[in-house]
Amino acid sequence: QVQLVESGGGLVQAGGSLRLSCAASGRTFSMYAMGWFRQTPGKEREFVAGNNWSDGRAYYTDSVKGRFTISRDNANNTVYLQMNRLKPEDTAVYYCGARWKWNGNYAATYAYNYWGQGTQVTVSS
Repeated sequence: QVQLVESGGGLVQAGGSLRLSCAASGRTFSMYAMGWFRQTPGKEREFVAGNNWSDGRAYYTDSVKGRFTISRDNANNTVYLQMNRLKPEDTAVYYCGARWKWNGNYAATYAYNYWGQGTQVTVSS
């Protein structure tokens, strides 16, 4: 069992930055690959960024490439999403998810076993 708690959301002006954190409980954090998703009202949860254990790479949706960076601190069971040059269209509730690391479907919501409660990010124009 893994519990995930996101933090770091808030209100920021366009062009600004935020860093989201996702703290994981449990001693099996190393068994999981992590991802970030976001959701706006009336829309499905969409992939933002994720790590793929098999090739060690990070993957991003096209709209955030070059602006967002996912990173991981295994010693502290935490994954981060650094978000720079934010745009109003980045406004959403952001969720972190954990999936078994052998599951390579980093962009699929159904691949994730655990989710956090979400943190709101609002970017004003």
